[in-house]
Amino acid sequence: MSPILLAVLIVGGVGLVLGLVLAVASVVLSVPTDPRVEKLCDVLPGANCGGCGHSGCEAYAAALVAGTADPGMCSPGGQEVADAIARILGKESVALKKKVAAVRCAGCEENAVTLANYENVDSCKKATLLYGGGKACLYGCLGLGDCAAACPYGAINVQNGLARVDTTRCAGCGVCVETCPRRLLSLVPDPQMPLVVCRNTDKGAQVRKVCKSGCIGCGKCTKVCPHEAVLLHDNVAVINPEVCQNCGACAAACPVGCIQ
Repeated sequence: MSPILLAVLIVGGVGLVLGLVLAVASVVLSVPTDPRVEKLCDVLPGANCGGCGHSGCEAYAAALVAGTADPGMCSPGGQEVADAIARILGKESVALKKKVAAVRCAGCEENAVTLANYENVDSCKKATLLYGGGKACLYGCLGLGDCAAACPYGAINVQNGLARVDTTRCAGCGVCVETCPRRLLSLVPDPQMPLVVCRNTDKGAQVRKVCKSGCIGCGKCTKVCPHEAVLLHDNVAVINPEVCQNCGACAAACPVGCIQ
């Protein structure tokens, strides 16, 4: 027998033995999957957006079967999907906990100071790499529309240099949240609740130099809130939605109008 043929036979034999070992191991070590996970994946929209708080639809389905997730967390699927999930799990239907995207910035062209106008740059991410963008505020919306381009529902558009969300079209998928290079978008449970539309953590005097509507950390909102739902964190007002009763006192007291 030639040495080449012998080598081929040895390598082939080793490969065959290892293949059989892996096949047996895959059967012996396999983890049984609850059939409900597959059924749930079939009814979920498959967007893998993460709006439910999990890495994707399959992870959400596994959490539902494990009893660690709420059936009403899939905003893109709507109430129909929430009802289908409840049926598969043998539970009573629950109300959808819909969320919508919100832009935490009010730095439109009239409010925010512009340092430069970019030509042939149509992306916030690109502008961020080019000296931080055209606006003086290093925390604000650049207004070049990355979030609008990424939104699969056409719920975001740029008006007057600022991204704006149409809450009637927003499905709460969270794609825009991951797209914004400055993390200015977030999902909120109620678009009617007061929202601090500023994330500038600089001191008040510095904020006023770059934006008329930026939070100056004066604390008036914290003092007038009868429910103690507003706090100052890193020079920026923060509203606790679990405590807020939507009375509007904080918005009325804000001297710069950064609570909307």
